[in-house]
Amino acid sequence: MTAAAGERTAPPASRGIATTRSGHLHSRRRREKNLTIARFVVSLLICLVMVFPFYWMVVVSLSPKEELFSTVFRLWPSSLTLDNFTNVFRNYDVGTWFMNSVVITTFVTVLGVVVNLLAGYAFAKIRFLGRGALFFAALATLVLPVQVTMVAQFRLVTDLGFYGTYWAVILPSAATATGVFLARQFIIGIPDELLEAARIDGAGSFRLFRSIVLPLCRPLIAVLVVLIAMATWNDFAWPLIALKADYLFTLPIGLLFLQGQTTPDFAQIMALSLVSIVPMIVLFLATQRYFVQGIARSGIR
Repeated sequence: MTAAAGERTAPPASRGIATTRSGHLHSRRRREKNLTIARFVVSLLICLVMVFPFYWMVVVSLSPKEELFSTVFRLWPSSLTLDNFTNVFRNYDVGTWFMNSVVITTFVTVLGVVVNLLAGYAFAKIRFLGRGALFFAALATLVLPVQVTMVAQFRLVTDLGFYGTYWAVILPSAATATGVFLARQFIIGIPDELLEAARIDGAGSFRLFRSIVLPLCRPLIAVLVVLIAMATWNDFAWPLIALKADYLFTLPIGLLFLQGQTTPDFAQIMALSLVSIVPMIVLFLATQRYFVQGIARSGIR
């Protein structure tokens, strides 16, 4: 009985090792839990810092005018009002500015997606003389500030007779080095064997692009749509130069016009800023799933 009990009882050394391992495991789990909590707190603080300006824009745009000059700081207005929105639409031609932004952004986005996809497909899957040098030359334009090319761009649209029209803003933005780079990096990941099989069946380059490459590029299209639309919608400098008539102004130029008044109404400025931001938020939320996939597969880290 004593021998059997001795066999069933673990040696003191084994019990000590098990206790030590259990202590280390418990300590490691506690460190991981503390690290997770710390990451959550840091992420929450960063999120609050980034979201607060947008939140404050909403608060100011919905606040009565008398509260804007009050000495009492409020994180939320005592009473909500839409007067700032109605006044800015009534006093200024916001509807025209908004439609101008919609028209220009739509045309630039559609044209930019088509041109960038075709260029990326050519650089990725079509062999031609000087392909690498031409691609790196296109990438080299990324280091040039926008201001460097504005004079040449202005002379070009003026000589073509587009100055003062929508086309002066649309055509120069039809293709970007960033868009071509993203399209090339994404399309390179499409297996060459898939295209070769289609070529054996008699498909040409354009049919390959339309029937095989394009259906696989939905995440890429979402990325291009969001990036091009946001850049065009928020563009200020070039439309200010290229659009000389007031009825062609876009929302960013309209915001500058409001700020340049003798007594600017900051509540109306915030209301118009909120109107200009909402469409891009809706666009991103609608394409978020494909956008994340496209970024992950386009070589951006």
